[in-house]
Formats: sequence, structure tokens, C-alpha cells
Amino acid sequence: MAVSSPKDKYFGVWLIFFLLGLGTLLPWNFFMTATMYFTSRLKDPPVDSSTNQTEAAGERRSVLEAKFNNVMTLCAMLPLLICTCLNSFLHTMISQRLRVMGSLLIIMFVFIITSVLVKVPLEPLTFFSVTMVKIIVINSFGAVLQGSLFGMAGLLPASYTTPIMSGQGLAGTFAAFAMICAIASGSELHDAAFGYFITACFVIFLSLLSYMLLPKLEFFQFYRDRNRKQRRDDDNSVNLMNKDSKEETAAQSGGQNVSMMKIFKKIWLLALSVCFTFTVTIGIYPAVTADTKSTLADGDSWDLYFTPVCCFLLFNLCDWGGRSLTAVCMWPQKDSVLLPVSIMCRLLFVPLFMLCNVQPRVLLPIFFHHDGFFIVFMIFFAFSNGYLASLCMCYGPKNVLPHEAETAGTIMAFFLSLGLALGAALSFVFRALV
Repeated sequence: MAVSSPKDKYFGVWLIFFLLGLGTLLPWNFFMTATMYFTSRLKDPPVDSSTNQTEAAGERRSVLEAKFNNVMTLCAMLPLLICTCLNSFLHTMISQRLRVMGSLLIIMFVFIITSVLVKVPLEPLTFFSVTMVKIIVINSFGAVLQGSLFGMAGLLPASYTTPIMSGQGLAGTFAAFAMICAIASGSELHDAAFGYFITACFVIFLSLLSYMLLPKLEFFQFYRDRNRKQRRDDDNSVNLMNKDSKEETAAQSGGQNVSMMKIFKKIWLLALSVCFTFTVTIGIYPAVTADTKSTLADGDSWDLYFTPVCCFLLFNLCDWGGRSLTAVCMWPQKDSVLLPVSIMCRLLFVPLFMLCNVQPRVLLPIFFHHDGFFIVFMIFFAFSNGYLASLCMCYGPKNVLPHEAETAGTIMAFFLSLGLALGAALSFVFRALV
């Protein structure tokens, strides 16, 4: 006899997953937002007054400053991809609680150190090295956290992937809004950066508290226990079948020994779809979009706010809106050909943005001069990214059996990270072609 699931009282589980989603991407978004602070620390004048040493130090700092964004992207995306892959294979060996709480604690500790170092003078090379190590650590454990979170959501109804995606979307919006407020206030870079990092510590601490509350909620307990019971039943079934035939056991789809490849075969199209979505998005944003200049500005404040508002804030708001829409509308259906076709059509945004007023440029002409074109492109580009990616992440774990859902969620998280890494690599190519 089927047991009806309890209600998610006061949307408690939904809100916790939203906060955890916010906690997965907020750290990285605040690091990107504070790029100007990090590069300013590489310009610090040397203590030694010797002319030769001053020139050498100045040359060293200029190289570090020039390479900062490229090295930062590399130090972020490679650990993200590697650790998401490891999490896909090792999540059954390390408890969920250890993966989630351990990751949150380590990320919070890194941000506490980052906040302290704002007030500590360091040599440029030392500061550069320490910053890159922190980026590697944050993205490594952020990958484990993200993969574990999507795995947890796979145990719940499909709509519970939406708050994770929505929370991640809000992370970018929050960081972009903070950047605009810092510009408007005219505060010093060091003060603004200190505020960023302390805020990130506070949000991560809230995420940690919310995760500790999650197992106490009846709604989450029901689906967690149902999954455990399913696994026990499958193990018992496998043990009985072992007495008859090992070959028959291998043929049982419900066994705990179901391979990663078997699960991947069920969700490969959705996995590749989410990968392609983020490859296109990161390939063009922010490498190309952030270099787009306003054609209406004439040395006024609009010139100062164009990129923060029309590129970063607008993207993150529309992306957040697209991710959140899947809470009330999930179309097209998971088996519809319209889903992969819609995702492929997003490739058109690459030439559209390249033909806007991206500066400096060498190869391509400017076709879309007016700021309005860029703004319209950005709205559709960001909204489609959030909506289509969220659909794929919701559908993936529901294409498999209940006890395979957690593994399917981690596989989907891996392909999401793969898309980010591929997009980061392609961004250098797209920007060079402008």
C-alpha cells in the first residue's frame, strides 16, 4: 500500500535548498566581483626605494596584473571540473553530511582568512599566490558541495531542483548589486572588498545552520527514508538472486551495483544539453559582454554604470528569473525534441554579441550600434540560460529509478561543471575573433 508523502510545511525544505544553492555560488561570485580589489593589491608600490629593484618589482606586478583574470579562471574551472567528477564516483563512499558540512566549513574558513588579509599588507607575488590557492580551495569544495546538493535534490520531487538553481541565480544578482552599490557609494576598494567577504561568511554560516536543520523536517525525512528502504529492498533482492545466478543479478536494474554508465545512458541527452547550455553562456559571458561599451555615453555616469548594470546585473536578474520560472512552469517536457533544439538555438547569441560595440576589436565590424540591441540580447540570453539549464537539472534525476536519483544528480552536476570549463576555454577564442 502506497504511503502518501507529507506536506512541505511552510516551504521549509524548499527554502533550505534555496539557501544552500545561494551558498554554493555566492563565494565564487564575490571573488569575481572583487577582481578590481585583487588587481589593485598587485599594484602596491614596493617598500625598497632602490631604482633597479623598483623597476623589477614594477615589471613583476604588471605581469601579475595582466595574467590575473586568465589564471583565476583556470584555477577556478579546472578544480571545479575535477572535484565534480570525483564527487560523482566517490559520493557513495563518503557520507553526505561530511561532504556538505565539511565543504561549507572549509569555504567559510577561507573567507574568514580572506577578510583578515584585506587588512594585512603583502608583497604582490605572495598575495597573487595566496589568492590563487584560495580560489582553488573554494572551487574544489564548492564542486563537492554543488554535486552533493543536486544529489540530495534528486531524492525529492523534480521541483526541488528549482530552488537550488534559483539560489545560484540570486548569488550572481546579489554580487552584481553589491558592486553597483560600491560604485555609487564611492567607497574605497579595500573597504568594499572587506564588506563582500564578511557578507559571504555570514551567508555561508546561514547555509550551514539550514543544512543542520534539514534532517529534522518531516518532508525530507520521508523521501530520505524511502530511498534507504528502496536500497535495502534492492540489496535483499540481489542477495536472493545471487543464490541462483550471478548473471541474472547483473541484469537487475535495481541493484546497488548499477554502474555509472548505465545511469548515464538514461540521462545522456539531458547531461549533454546542460553542458552545451553553459558552454555557450560562459563562452560569451563575461569575456565578450563585459567589454561591450555604451554608444550613448559621453563621459557621463551612464558610461560608469553601463557594464555593471546592463551586463552583470541584467544578466543575473534575468538568469535568476529563468531559473525560478521552472517552479511554476516546466515546458517543454523532458522527452520533447524542443528542449535540445532550443538549447542549440542559443548558439546564435555568440555572433549577435560579437557584432555589438565590443572594444577593443580587430576583425569584425560593429553591426548593432545602439545600446538597446545589447540590452535586448542580454535579456533573452540570460533568461534562456537560467530556464533551460534549470529544466535539464530538474529532469535528469527523474529519468532514472528512485534509488539511482542521487547518482544521476551528481552526474548532471558534473556535466554542468564540464560546460563551465569548456565555456571558459572557448571564451579566449571568441574574444580573439572579435
